[in-house]
Amino acid sequence: MDSHATAVKITMTWNIKPESEQDYFEFVIRELIPGIQRSGAELSDAWATVYGSGPQITVGALLPSLNRARQFLSSPEWNTLYDRLLGFVQDYSMKIIEARGGFQL
Repeated sequence: MDSHATAVKITMTWNIKPESEQDYFEFVIRELIPGIQRSGAELSDAWATVYGSGPQITVGALLPSLNRARQFLSSPEWNTLYDRLLGFVQDYSMKIIEARGGFQL
Protein backbone atom coordinates (compact mmCIF):
# COMPACT_ATOMS: atom_id res chain seq x y z
CA MET A 1 0.00 0.00 0.00
CA ASP A 2 1.41 3.43 -0.97
CA SER A 3 1.53 5.38 2.28
CA HIS A 4 1.46 8.71 0.45
CA ALA A 5 -1.55 8.52 -1.86
CA THR A 6 -3.87 5.62 -1.02
CA ALA A 7 -6.87 6.49 1.14
CA VAL A 8 -7.17 4.39 4.29
CA LYS A 9 -9.88 3.49 6.73
CA ILE A 10 -9.33 3.17 10.44
CA THR A 11 -11.74 0.60 11.83
CA MET A 12 -12.31 0.49 15.55
CA THR A 13 -14.40 -1.97 17.54
CA TRP A 14 -15.35 -2.19 21.20
CA ASN A 15 -17.95 -3.24 23.72
CA ILE A 16 -19.59 -0.73 26.05
CA LYS A 17 -18.84 -1.44 29.70
CA PRO A 18 -21.92 -2.57 31.64
CA GLU A 19 -23.68 0.33 33.39
CA SER A 20 -21.74 2.94 31.35
CA GLU A 21 -24.20 3.26 28.47
CA GLN A 22 -25.63 6.70 29.24
CA ASP A 23 -22.24 8.33 29.93
CA TYR A 24 -20.78 6.54 26.90
CA PHE A 25 -23.44 7.84 24.50
CA GLU A 26 -23.10 11.40 25.85
CA PHE A 27 -19.32 11.20 25.35
CA VAL A 28 -19.69 9.87 21.79
CA ILE A 29 -22.12 12.62 20.74
CA ARG A 30 -20.49 15.54 22.56
CA GLU A 31 -16.79 14.70 22.31
CA LEU A 32 -15.76 11.67 20.23
CA ILE A 33 -17.56 12.41 16.96
CA PRO A 34 -16.74 16.16 16.89
CA GLY A 35 -13.14 15.45 17.94
CA ILE A 36 -12.59 12.90 15.18
CA GLN A 37 -14.04 15.29 12.61
CA ARG A 38 -11.90 18.22 13.90
CA SER A 39 -8.83 16.04 13.51
CA GLY A 40 -9.46 15.69 9.77
CA ALA A 41 -10.94 12.20 9.63
CA GLU A 42 -14.24 11.57 7.88
CA LEU A 43 -16.54 9.21 9.77
CA SER A 44 -17.74 6.64 7.26
CA ASP A 45 -19.45 3.92 9.28
CA ALA A 46 -20.99 3.35 12.68
CA TRP A 47 -22.52 -0.03 13.40
CA ALA A 48 -24.09 -1.55 16.48
CA THR A 49 -24.30 -5.33 16.80
CA VAL A 50 -27.76 -6.11 18.11
CA TYR A 51 -27.66 -9.88 17.77
CA GLY A 52 -24.73 -12.27 17.80
CA SER A 53 -21.28 -12.43 19.31
CA GLY A 54 -19.36 -9.74 17.38
CA PRO A 55 -18.13 -6.48 18.88
CA GLN A 56 -20.99 -4.30 20.10
CA ILE A 57 -19.76 -1.18 18.25
CA THR A 58 -17.82 -0.80 14.97
CA VAL A 59 -16.73 2.64 13.73
CA GLY A 60 -14.91 3.53 10.51
CA ALA A 61 -13.05 6.76 9.74
CA LEU A 62 -11.51 7.68 6.38
CA LEU A 63 -8.22 9.50 5.91
CA PRO A 64 -6.48 10.44 2.66
CA SER A 65 -3.27 8.46 3.32
CA LEU A 66 -1.50 6.12 5.70
CA ASN A 67 0.79 8.96 6.76
CA ARG A 68 -2.23 11.12 7.62
CA ALA A 69 -3.76 8.22 9.59
CA ARG A 70 -0.53 7.88 11.59
CA GLN A 71 -0.55 11.63 12.29
CA PHE A 72 -4.18 11.40 13.42
CA LEU A 73 -3.49 8.44 15.75
CA SER A 74 -0.47 10.18 17.32
CA SER A 75 -2.18 13.56 17.77
CA PRO A 76 -2.73 14.93 21.29
CA GLU A 77 -6.47 15.35 20.58
CA TRP A 78 -6.89 11.70 19.55
CA ASN A 79 -4.87 10.51 22.55
CA THR A 80 -7.18 12.47 24.88
CA LEU A 81 -10.29 11.08 23.15
CA TYR A 82 -8.87 7.56 23.17
CA ASP A 83 -8.07 7.72 26.90
CA ARG A 84 -11.61 8.96 27.64
CA LEU A 85 -13.14 6.30 25.37
CA LEU A 86 -11.31 3.55 27.26
CA GLY A 87 -13.10 4.69 30.42
CA PHE A 88 -16.42 3.65 28.88
CA VAL A 89 -15.50 0.61 26.77
CA GLN A 90 -13.67 -2.70 26.86
CA ASP A 91 -12.24 -5.05 24.23
CA TYR A 92 -11.06 -2.09 22.10
CA SER A 93 -9.45 -3.04 18.79
CA MET A 94 -8.20 -0.90 15.90
CA LYS A 95 -6.78 -1.58 12.46
CA ILE A 96 -5.91 0.43 9.39
CA ILE A 97 -6.99 -0.92 6.02
CA GLU A 98 -6.98 0.33 2.45
CA ALA A 99 -10.24 2.19 1.85
CA ARG A 100 -12.60 0.67 -0.70
CA GLY A 101 -16.24 1.36 -1.42
CA GLY A 102 -18.87 -0.46 0.59
CA PHE A 103 -18.84 -2.19 3.95
CA GLN A 104 -15.42 -3.19 5.29
CA LEU A 105 -14.31 -4.89 8.49
